[in-house]
Amino acid sequence: MALHKPYKDVPGTTIFDADQSRKGYWLNQFCMSLMKAENRARFKQDEDAYLAEWPMSEEQRAAVRARDLNWMMRTGGNIYFLAKLGATDGLSFQQMAGSMTGMSEHQYRDMMVGGGRSPEGNRYQGESGDAQGPVARSDAWQSWELSNQDALAAQVMADHAASRMGGAQEEAVHARITASVYTSHVPAIGAAIDLGKTEEAYWKPLFAGYEPSRQWMRENRPDVVFLVYNDHATSFDLGVIPTFAIGTAAEFEPADEGYGPRPVPKVIGHPELASHIAQSVIQQDFDLTLVNELKVDHGLTVPMNLLFGSPEEWPVKVIPFHVNVVQYPVPSGARCFALGQAIRRAIESYDAPLKVQIWGTGGMSHQLQGPRAGLINREWDNAFLDKLIDDPAAAAAIPHIDYVREAGSEGIELVMWLIARGAMSDVGGGNKPTLKHRFYHVPASNTAVGHLILENN
Repeated sequence: MALHKPYKDVPGTTIFDADQSRKGYWLNQFCMSLMKAENRARFKQDEDAYLAEWPMSEEQRAAVRARDLNWMMRTGGNIYFLAKLGATDGLSFQQMAGSMTGMSEHQYRDMMVGGGRSPEGNRYQGESGDAQGPVARSDAWQSWELSNQDALAAQVMADHAASRMGGAQEEAVHARITASVYTSHVPAIGAAIDLGKTEEAYWKPLFAGYEPSRQWMRENRPDVVFLVYNDHATSFDLGVIPTFAIGTAAEFEPADEGYGPRPVPKVIGHPELASHIAQSVIQQDFDLTLVNELKVDHGLTVPMNLLFGSPEEWPVKVIPFHVNVVQYPVPSGARCFALGQAIRRAIESYDAPLKVQIWGTGGMSHQLQGPRAGLINREWDNAFLDKLIDDPAAAAAIPHIDYVREAGSEGIELVMWLIARGAMSDVGGGNKPTLKHRFYHVPASNTAVGHLILENN
């Protein structure tokens, strides 16, 4: 079923949700640019030239030129961002708010002096309040719609057809998780691939261990990979450290981690599914950070190489999902396990027949800092793999200090595997997954490498 959005029935109100954010991203970024005096001066000097620098839609540019705030909000604008444009024009917030009501500035001011607009009759569409009916539209908006009415009518018909299909074939069109994949994401593996060292004696056993997985992937390729990884001080510095962050953009460029960007394809996202997952998971009381600009580092690209090789373009769309495992406090294994269950529910409520795999990456035992650097614990790693396959709840109960003592300071990355395991059907009462491949290797640079593939039944 589609996500429940009760606010759609509130008259005269546009709620800025994940879909609106995705739609209005560049419009709102343009507005943010006006916080700099030099940008305001350039915009005032030549509006068309300045607007051309931003990859907005033609409709969004037309709405900006018309200064029609209702129109801008319909195309994804948020009032706090749009206020930067109003400020550039010398307008107060009250003047901007009044412009959207169909009242004159004096009428709006008188209404506010009289106590403001009453909620009576304005809680639901179709009531008899004074905020019901069509929104105020500028002449420019009306002219634009007249000149684009064929395209608008076609879009309305397409949306209606999609809605009817969703109702008639509800079970058939839902997305589903077909498998979970677990793998380490060692940066040296990426360097070995990039420098052509995969056949060298040091590296050959590791890459041979992934060959069955690459063959399995050729036969079980998903439409989308939901890839759980951690950013390694690349896109997130100490200025902002989100605990959980989902990439909602259409594409993600490889990051420069100090050696130049890796020679791998850019990652193509699935912004519609990502926005759906974000809204669903947040409604299930998990706080996510939505990221519309994100460069992805080896934590994401190395697993892609291990499972797909080195193609000119990645054969699947990817939703990056970052977890903070760098600065404590980091999320507990139990929290990650429960988050995986929320993600499964979100994916299964998406109205499209997508095959989705969820990947947990990072680990296994390793320590990269201090006199204890180089720590490897084969016995603990393999016991963790056993638990992950047969008793994931026990794996989720492992406390943070055990990861540090037994698997090294960076072994805490393994909590990310629990997000992928929590998303499997058996955790929600379904059948136990089928183990398709298991592999363990020491070392890859400073790290023990673990790998599993579990197929949903």
